[in-house]
Amino acid sequence: MVDPPLVRICDLAGRPRGAGFAADDRGTVVTSHEAVDGLGRVVLHAPDGSGMCVVGPESVVELPEADLALVRTEGLGVAPVPVAASGTPAAGAYVRIPAGGWREARVLGHAEVIYAASGRRHVLDGALELAVGTAGADALLRGGGAAGGPVVDAGTGAVVAVLGTALDAGHPAAGFAVPLRAAAAADPYGPLADLLARNAATVPAYGPDLNLAGVLQVAAVSVGSDGPGPGAGPEPVERPDVVRELADFGRGEAFVVALVGDPGSGRTTELAAFAARRTGAPTLWLRGADLRGDDASVADAVERALERAGRIVAASREDGAPGELSPERVATAARAAGRPLVLLLDGPEEMPPVLAHRLAAWSRGTERWLSRCGVRLVVACRGEYWEQAGTLFSAEALYGCVRLGDLTGEGARLARERFGIPAGALADRDAGHPLALRLLGEVRAAVPEGGPDGCPDRDEVFVAHLDLMCLRVAVRLAAPAGVRGSGVRRLAARVSGRLHEAARRSLGPGQGGLDRETFEELFPWGVLHGVSGWASAVLAEGVLVPAGAGYRFAHEEVADWIQGMHLDLDAALAALVFRRRGGDGGVPVPRHRAGPVVRALLLVGRERDSGELDLRLRELAGRVASGECAEASWWAAHLLRGVLLRVPDAGVHLSVLEELAERGVFGPGFWRALPVADEVRFELVRRLVVRDPEPGAGERHLDAVAEQLVAEPARVQRQLIRWFDDERVLPAMPDATVATAAQALLHTHRHRDVDDLIEALVDCGHARGAELLGTLADEEPSAVCRAVERWARDERADRRGAAVSFGLRVAARVTLEVDLGLLRRAALALLARPADGALHGGALALLLREPGCCGGSSGSARWGFSRSSPRP
Repeated sequence: MVDPPLVRICDLAGRPRGAGFAADDRGTVVTSHEAVDGLGRVVLHAPDGSGMCVVGPESVVELPEADLALVRTEGLGVAPVPVAASGTPAAGAYVRIPAGGWREARVLGHAEVIYAASGRRHVLDGALELAVGTAGADALLRGGGAAGGPVVDAGTGAVVAVLGTALDAGHPAAGFAVPLRAAAAADPYGPLADLLARNAATVPAYGPDLNLAGVLQVAAVSVGSDGPGPGAGPEPVERPDVVRELADFGRGEAFVVALVGDPGSGRTTELAAFAARRTGAPTLWLRGADLRGDDASVADAVERALERAGRIVAASREDGAPGELSPERVATAARAAGRPLVLLLDGPEEMPPVLAHRLAAWSRGTERWLSRCGVRLVVACRGEYWEQAGTLFSAEALYGCVRLGDLTGEGARLARERFGIPAGALADRDAGHPLALRLLGEVRAAVPEGGPDGCPDRDEVFVAHLDLMCLRVAVRLAAPAGVRGSGVRRLAARVSGRLHEAARRSLGPGQGGLDRETFEELFPWGVLHGVSGWASAVLAEGVLVPAGAGYRFAHEEVADWIQGMHLDLDAALAALVFRRRGGDGGVPVPRHRAGPVVRALLLVGRERDSGELDLRLRELAGRVASGECAEASWWAAHLLRGVLLRVPDAGVHLSVLEELAERGVFGPGFWRALPVADEVRFELVRRLVVRDPEPGAGERHLDAVAEQLVAEPARVQRQLIRWFDDERVLPAMPDATVATAAQALLHTHRHRDVDDLIEALVDCGHARGAELLGTLADEEPSAVCRAVERWARDERADRRGAAVSFGLRVAARVTLEVDLGLLRRAALALLARPADGALHGGALALLLREPGCCGGSSGSARWGFSRSSPRP
C-alpha cells in the first residue's frame, strides 16, 4: 500500500503547524482546526517541495466544533486521497498515521473529547483513541507536528479520520483522531459533507471503500477497452429523437430498452454516443460475443467485464489490484450515489448458440438481477432478434424500443459534409445510410481520385471499401518482405481471396463468425506466400475483429453482403422456407441470420435479371399465404420484406406486391418505405385499407395515409382523389367506403395546402370532387375566391366555367374586401372575353352581388337577380 502524500502547513514565519491531505480535484486540503487556528495567512507546501500556496482567511473554512478545517488551494498539484466510505473503524482495527514518519497504530476504542479554541470548548463524541509506539507518541503531543495528518485504513489506504493533538479526554492517551464520516453526518448539508460527496465522485476508492469514482473509473475502462473506441472519422451526427428517448428512459421506472435497427444503421455509434453523454454516471460496455453458454443472467457477463477492467486499473495503480469488484457491489455503490449503473449490450445476436436456445431463462434471470440491483440495460440489436427477445421481458421492466434508420434531411446533409462527400456522390436511396457514408468517406480520403466513379450505391461502396482494405493489408504484409509494385497487387488479390473464403466459412453453424482455428488457417501468424504476419495485418487494419473466442467481420452489414455472395441460395431456401412437413429435427437457424439470405436474393436480381428474382419472390409469397408452418412463413415474409425494400424498383414485381396487398401481409411502414412510384404505392394501399382494424385497435393504413397527407399534401392529394371511384365498404367503419374515406381525409387535412387541393379537385372532374369543392366554398371562401380569380384567366374553357359556377357559390360567403376584389377581377376578366357570352350572365351576377355596384342598386334588386340566375 502506498502512503498518501502529505501537505505541510506552516505560518508565514515558516514554523510548522501541522499537516493535511488533498481531498478533491479542486485542491481542497483537509486538516485539523488547531493547525490553522489564529493564523492570518496559511502557507501550504507540497510533499516534495515543488509547490507552495499562501492563502488568506477567505480560503479557510473553519469547523472548530469538529476540530477540522478545509483549505482551498491552487497550484499545489497534490493528488487527492480517497476518504473511506465504511465509516469509523472498530476497536482493534489497525491504521497508519503520520507521526514522525508513517507508523502503524491501533484503534483502542472511541472516546468523548474536548477541543478548546478561540475561548470556546467543543465536545466531540466518538473520537478515535489510538495506541502507537513510543517514537510516534511524541509526534502526537501538542506541537509535535502531527496535527491534521490523515489516519488511513491499513488495508485500503483510504482516510478514516484526522489527527488532533489538542484533544482532551480527561485521561492519558497516546493520541486521538476525528472520524470524518461521523463529523460529516453531524451536519449533512454542511461544507464537510459536500466535500466528502465530491471526494466519492472524483477520487477512486476500491475494496470495502468502493465509491462512485472507483465505479466510474472501472466503467470508463470497460467502455474504452470493450467498446468501439474513439473513431478516426468525424464526429457522428446527433439524432435528437434518439437522445430524447434515451433521456426519457433514464428518468422512467422501466429498466430495459432496445436500440433496434438494421446492420449499418448506427446502433453501436448511438450506444457510444449515449455512453459519452453519461458524464459522471457509470456505464459498462458488454458485447454479445462475450456472453457464455452457461450464463444465468447478464450479471455473469458483468462480472467478467469488471474483472477485465479491474486488471487494467490494477496495472495503472501503485498499490496493485483494486480488490473485489462484484457486480452487486458495483451496482450498490452506483445506486447509493444516485447514479444507477447502466449496461450497454451491443450485438446480443452474437451470443453462443447454446445460450440463444436458453434465451428465455437468461432473460428472466437478467430481469430479476437488474430489478434487485437497480441496474438499467440498453440493448443494441437487429429487429429480428428483438422481435423474439423483447417479448421475454415483463411489461414493467420494458421501456420499449427505439428504432434506428437512415439519416434524413439536415442530419444526412451534415453527415455527408463531415465525411467529405459532395451532393450527388452517392445514390439517393443510400445518401443517408450511416455505414455507406462512413465507408465512402474512408475510400474518398484514401484514393486521390476521390473514390468510385459516378454515383455509386451501397453495394458499389462496399466493393470499393473491400478493395481498399485488401490493398492496405497487402501493403502491411509487403513492407517487411520488401515486396513492391505488381507484387503488392498480387498480394492484395490473395488477401481478397482469403477474405471471401472467410465469408464462406462464416456461413457454417454458429453466429456468422470464424473460430480461432479457421481464422489462423486462413490468416496465419507465420509465413504464407512468402510473407508473414497475415493475422496481425488483417486485425490491425480492422477488416476482422476479435469476437468472443473467435473472429468476425468488423461491419455486420459488410459481413451479410460478402457472405451472401457465397451462400447456396437454393439450399438455404429449401431449409428455411420450403421445408417438408415435420421438418428434419435439426437446430433452427437463428432469425437474425437472415441478412446473408436477403443479400443472396438481391444478388440474383442484380447480377442476373429481375425475372429470375421475381420467380423466387412469387414462391416466397405463396409460402406466406400457405400458413402450413409458422417458422417457414416467418422466413418467407421476412425475406420478401427485406428484398422488396432493397431492390431499386419494387414496381418490377407488381404482381407479387398485389398478392401481398390483397392478403394484408405487411403493415403500413412497409408500404410507405417501398421503392415504387406514387401511383403504384397508393393503388396498393387502396387495396389494403379495407383490411384496417377499428380505430385504436392497431396500425391502420388510413392513419399512415393521413400522416403522409400532412407531411406532403401536394404529393398525396392527387393520389387520394384517384380513390373516388372505389365504393367498397370499410369493414372497420361500415358507414364509410374507400371513396368517402378519401374524401374525408382530404377535407380534414385541407389546411395543409388548400390551394393545391382545390386545383386537384377541379382537375379530376369527379362528382365527389365537385361535392368537396362545394363544401370548401362554404368553409374556405378565401381559398375558393383565389381559385375563381385564377380560373377566370385560364385558357381552358372548363376552368372559366368553374370560375362562374363556384364564384356564384362562394359569393354568398364573402365578407372580406380582399375576397370581394378577387371576385370582381374574375368577373371583369370573364366579361372581357366576347367568345364567352354564355358565361357573361354569371359574371354580371358576380358584379351585382358586390355592395356599391351598378350605381348603388338596392340589395333586394341584387338578390332578385341572383335568384333568377342559375346555381351551381
